[in-house]
Amino acid sequence: MRWRVLATKGCGSAIVEATLAIAGIPYDREEHDYGKPEGRAAIAAFNPLGQVPTVVLPDGAVMTESAAIALYVADRTPGLLPPAGDPTRPAALRWLVFLVAAIYPTFTYGDDPSAFGCGKELRHATDERREHMWRQVEGVAQQPWFLGDQQSVLDVYVAVMTHWRPRRAWFAEACPRLTAIATALDRDPRLAEVWAANF
Repeated sequence: MRWRVLATKGCGSAIVEATLAIAGIPYDREEHDYGKPEGRAAIAAFNPLGQVPTVVLPDGAVMTESAAIALYVADRTPGLLPPAGDPTRPAALRWLVFLVAAIYPTFTYGDDPSAFGCGKELRHATDERREHMWRQVEGVAQQPWFLGDQQSVLDVYVAVMTHWRPRRAWFAEACPRLTAIATALDRDPRLAEVWAANF
């Protein structure tokens, strides 16, 4: 039985696809552009928000929210996150939630300010705030991976999200440690198909 991933090219569904690929979990990818009415409607049949990531598990259950999916996969795949009792687990959980609760919403509100009754000033403000937060993340990132020697799902988030505003050129200048993590995963052969489908 395979997972079913409703995806939009280059969006948050790429995080789930990469996580599944690293975990060795087979899945079928369905491209639906949520920026188009028909794509949003296809996704909304499973997720009322009409957003990705949206996945259908082998038993038919639906999951949304990238962090929830990542945690679910990590529960079944040793190595994606430090286990309970590991001294790096608190930091792993803190920064995973930071990425989805602090940085991710800057896209939700900044990508289309008019949807929230705002003008271009919201786009500018969220872009500036995002850069500030990425510098904060850069300050705590270890090497060669976010948590140090142990690769984790945090590295997947970095690899995908550095494709988004302010994009890779900015990260290369402002966040060299995050750039090193992202480019290392760019070369991971397990992820070649994911990157080809998304970026």
